Formats: sequence, structure tokens, C-alpha cells
Amino acid sequence: MSEINPAIESAFRDSYPLVVASLSRQVRDIDLAEEAIQDAFAEAMRSWPETGVPSNPGGWIATVSRRRAIDRIRRENTYVRKKELLAGLEKTEAERADDPTTEVVSDDRLQMIFACCHPSLSVDKQVALTLRTLGGLTTQEIADAFLVSEATMAQRLVRAKAKVRDAGIPFSVPTGRDVDDRLEAVLSVVYLIFNEGYFASSGDSLVREELAENAIELGHMIHQLMPEATEIRGLLSLMLLQHSRRKARADAEGDLVLLEDQDRSLWDRSEIEEGLSLIDRVPDDGSYVIQAKIAACHSAAWSWEATDWNRIVALYDRLWPLTGSPVVALNRAVAVGYALGPEAGLGALRGVDLDGYHAWHATRAELLRRSGDPEGARAEFERALQLSANDAERRLIESRLESLTG
Repeated sequence: MSEINPAIESAFRDSYPLVVASLSRQVRDIDLAEEAIQDAFAEAMRSWPETGVPSNPGGWIATVSRRRAIDRIRRENTYVRKKELLAGLEKTEAERADDPTTEVVSDDRLQMIFACCHPSLSVDKQVALTLRTLGGLTTQEIADAFLVSEATMAQRLVRAKAKVRDAGIPFSVPTGRDVDDRLEAVLSVVYLIFNEGYFASSGDSLVREELAENAIELGHMIHQLMPEATEIRGLLSLMLLQHSRRKARADAEGDLVLLEDQDRSLWDRSEIEEGLSLIDRVPDDGSYVIQAKIAACHSAAWSWEATDWNRIVALYDRLWPLTGSPVVALNRAVAVGYALGPEAGLGALRGVDLDGYHAWHATRAELLRRSGDPEGARAEFERALQLSANDAERRLIESRLESLTG
């Protein structure tokens, strides 16, 4: 059992997005697909300890999930819906070999993400639904990202899945102008998935590698669909440049290592080169492109001291009018603090009202510390510590507080 449980967890983590996307497309019901997959994992918990882990766990899960979906549909009372869904599923079942370990799971994630981002769903439901189905985030993790309660998010997901089912939203990639109309929500979803992997909102781990890689993979898929779209290039470049630093972002104990202290020899040069090539000669006219060019300033610097902070401030000056985001203003203040000094950074922070956001308090604390106000810094670090839910980040804040005491 000690070997079986990790195998089941690994199979769930690796297979869930693929299987839920494929089965949802077949049954046109995300809830039904998720319930069938849960049935399959329950069956794995029962049978794998006796039979051993199959040679193709993902294929096994896909096959058993489809069969459990058939069982659930057969118990439905709505004859027309039952007949229509069973016809397609039973045809698929008949075409598959008897051995579930030989099944190849089709990759329907791109169809799934456009279904989740259908314009009939509100943007918050689009993002939440895709994070749940393709990102594999729990309801609590999505609630943390939206700063709402778990119960509120659970209801939001229930309503979103019901809308997809009842409105007959197609699981397909749109064409023509429909792609452009829905692209903004799709890119927001992908970047939120990446951010949860790049810097986990809660828990003891700084990074959730599978989420970051899943988002980059989705970015590649969308880029293949629309290779000339500059904002897709910008988002993919941004994720690659940030992801390239993953091995340097935490030490052997899992503690956070700030950018200025990172060993840059650990950065992934192949990802940096790919990221830079995506935005080469692309104009600074989109929010993701500009963010990617900010990340590129760090990637191009051979040391912290060589960072071109004036260029970064100039890029934030272009980004702010496009977004109006207070988080962009916060990050600009950080850059100003390094380009012109901590007092200038504190000046740039005035008027940015993010009280209650842990990063705002941590930024103020660091600027106050550098400007020679340890007591002010202490108060802000303590507030940031209260608000942060990530253990690695909390340990960094605690070390900053200890340095002030020293």
C-alpha cells in the first residue's frame, strides 16, 4: 500500500486534466465527467493493491471513467438525453481494446478551455471553472485566488458547470472572430494557473511544479493555434522567463530565495532563450508583452547589480495605463525604489491602496527598512506575516523581522 497510494496520487495529478477534458467533451457534462473520474479513482484504491499498478495508469483511468459514466447515464430518467449520450460513449467503448492499459487519452484540453471561457459565462466563472478542470486546483485554492469563501466558490462552480451543460456549450475550438473575442479570458485563465504553480497561494511549498508546467503547455497549445497573436507570444514568453528561475527560487530547506540573492547559474538558459525569442522585435503594445519584457530585463542581467531598473520603470509606465491595476502600481514602486532609492519608492507607493494585501505590506516594510525606519518596517512586516498563507513566504518575513531585532 505504501507504493500504491503514491502511484494513485501521481496518476490523479497527471491524468486528471486530460481525462476530465476528454470525457466532458464526450458527455457534454463536466459534473458527470468529474463524478465518473472519482468513481475510477475509488476503483483504483480498491483494485490496485491486489492487481498492482497498471503499466499505463492514465489509460486505465480513462477507460474506467468512461465505463462509469456509461453506468451513470444508464441510471438517468431522461430518455432522450440518455439515448444520445450512450450512443456516442458506447461507440467509443466498442472501438477501444479490452485492455484499458493500451488506451491513449486524447488531448482535448484546448477544446475544454474555450468551452470554459464561453461568453455566456461571467469572467469569474470562466476562470474558476478552468482552474478547477484543467488546472486541477481544489475549490479552496480557487477561493483563495478570488479572495472569497470556499462555500461561495463551490456554488460558483456548481452554477458554471450547470450552465455549460444546460446551455449546450460546445466543447470545440472557435473560429474566426469568436477566437479573438474569447482570447482575453483564456489568457487570464492560463496565467492564473501558472501563478498558482509559480507561487502557491497557500501551503508549505513555494512552487507547484505541475501547475506551472501545465499552464506553459496550454500556452504552447494556444500559440500553435494563433502563432502571430502578440499577446499569446507575450504570455508564453512571460511564463517561460519566470519559470526559468524555478531552481534558484528556493534553497535546500525550501525557503524562499529573493531575486537579488539567486544563483543565476541555476537559471534555465533554454527557457530564457525561447522566452526572449518570442518577444524579439514585438512592439510594447500589449500587457503580456510588456510584462514579458520586464521579465526579460532580469533574464538579460548577469547579476543583480547589472539590472536595468530605469528600463523596468519605463516599461511599468507603459503597462499602468493599459491595466489600471494597483498591483502594477505596487510593482512599479518596487522598481522605482531600486532605480531612484527607497524614499522615491515610498513616494511612488503613496496613493496605492492595497491595505490587507500581504505583498503591499511586505513592500512597504522593505522600503522602510532600506530608508532607515526599522520600527515602521517592523510593523509592516508583522502585518504581512499575519496576512500571508504561504509557509515559505512566512519564513522569509520572519527572517526579516529577526534581522531587524539583530
